Amino acid sequence: MSHLPITEAELHAYVDGRLPPARRAEVEAYLAALPEEAARVQAYSAQNDALHALFDGVLDEPAPPPRAPVRAGWQWQRLAAALAIAIAGGGAGWFLRGAAGADLRPAAMARYGFAQQASAGLAHQAAVAHVVYSPDVRRPVEIGAEQEDQLVTWLSKRLGTKVRPPRLGKLGYELIGGRLLPGASGPVAQFMYQDRAGQRLTVYVSNEQAQNKDTGFRFAKEGPVNVFYWIDGKFGYALSAGIDKGELARVASAVYEQLEGPA
Repeated sequence: MSHLPITEAELHAYVDGRLPPARRAEVEAYLAALPEEAARVQAYSAQNDALHALFDGVLDEPAPPPRAPVRAGWQWQRLAAALAIAIAGGGAGWFLRGAAGADLRPAAMARYGFAQQASAGLAHQAAVAHVVYSPDVRRPVEIGAEQEDQLVTWLSKRLGTKVRPPRLGKLGYELIGGRLLPGASGPVAQFMYQDRAGQRLTVYVSNEQAQNKDTGFRFAKEGPVNVFYWIDGKFGYALSAGIDKGELARVASAVYEQLEGPA
């Protein structure tokens, strides 16, 4: 045994199955002795699986013909998705900015129908944000629930409107905290919750949506993630989790009532 320290890069190589057999055995012994590190590596593996489920289909799409320059960006989007899968453990945040937001560029929305593109993109972005951050063991959120007032002040200031996490304790989900994420053209907010079994769900709030009053629920399945979402004016809301559609609908109804009702 070499007794060399296990590096972060080797942990990611272990997740990707790229370590030599001898070094792999040393990493496995290291993880067996440190349950917290093992849980973190397991989270990396879960992120990889979820991202593969979301984007493998995109990687198989044919390239657009050269005569259609307005869609040339799709080649970059496929490359961004592939890169994100390769570095999911280390660069997830920037992947979210590049690959998940690319479909929502203003030119694309104007070309294909703003409201429809915005709502479809909302569900996709929310699902990607969920699979990137919800498996994280060490830091799933930037500001924890114990500092909720600070979290609300920070997110509200960045989004330019009052943003407060829904109360889901009666449904068995307690707030873990939240974070600021990059959207297509500005910041978005993500709140994360967890039940007693460790199941996590996220509420995604964006102010980049079309100006409309269509507040009806819509459902989308993005790989392993179920998403209920709706748009009200310029605000879009999406609830994401890897739970049963019926259970998610029950929680989404509670979120809807709180976010759309009187403050």
